[in-house]
Amino acid sequence: MAHTHQQMTQEMRQCIQDCLECYSVCLTTADYCLHMGGEHASPEHIGILTDCAEICQTSAAFMARQSEHHGHICAECAQICQQCAADCEQMAKDDQQMLNCAEVCRRCAESCRRMAAMVA
Repeated sequence: MAHTHQQMTQEMRQCIQDCLECYSVCLTTADYCLHMGGEHASPEHIGILTDCAEICQTSAAFMARQSEHHGHICAECAQICQQCAADCEQMAKDDQQMLNCAEVCRRCAESCRRMAAMVA
């Protein structure tokens, strides 16, 4: 399978950065939520945070390697980030950590949607 190396676009560099930030924030938020306990520590909530972190890390790696598969990985990443953002926001109330996580997830989702659309 031939792999042609293309110049990485500014949009792709930004998407990688957004994914890595989301990866970090989701892991930090999962740890925060485990310490908060209660509904914050529910298996479903910790699960979406962990899923989001993992797909963001994977998406960043696929883009960094300019894999021909990065488009559909980014599309899936956008979907999971959007779900994580909604989950964090629902739990946020006035919690700055949760609100920040939701914001970072939304930014990553939008970035990944743009990246997926570019290769679709």
